[in-house]
Amino acid sequence: MIYKPYGYLSQFVNNGPKQNSKKLLGELGDFPEGIMAIGRLDEKSEGLLLLTTDGKVSNHICSSKIEKEYYAQLDGTITDETIETLRNGIEIGFDGKKYMTQACEVKLLHPTPIFPIRSKKIRDERHGPTSWVSITLREGKFRQVRKMTSAVGFPTLRLVRVRIGERLLGSMEVGEVKEMDF
Repeated sequence: MIYKPYGYLSQFVNNGPKQNSKKLLGELGDFPEGIMAIGRLDEKSEGLLLLTTDGKVSNHICSSKIEKEYYAQLDGTITDETIETLRNGIEIGFDGKKYMTQACEVKLLHPTPIFPIRSKKIRDERHGPTSWVSITLREGKFRQVRKMTSAVGFPTLRLVRVRIGERLLGSMEVGEVKEMDF
């Protein structure tokens, strides 16, 4: 498991000419041949990412059987009604088509979670209020959490995955790698 930092791609190999200047996970440690990320976190997201050399393990964890929990800092003060809308599922765009998200668990976080300072500064409370929510999904469409919060008028400012199944980010440091058994 690794605490993926902001600004890194969830991959070990550069897959194209436009990615020459992109940071890859391989820069964070000495990894075994054939290792791959289980699922993805986009370049602007951070947090828990599991790594494996076993495709069957990857498929199982990416399935809808395993919960993934994210903490999202949102632009504005989210309402109870909006939280309920997110819980019940919301229409987002995916691959040029509309998609209705599955029902999920959404809660307002109090107190505000504490994470390491991000490499790129996020605007602060002087520019308006923010809210932190926990969103737990069993699906994982492309940039789903960001699209969900934006669709209800509360764009995501910071997104941190804190849990995959029973595996927790806990007190890991940004960029830290821990070996584990599945």
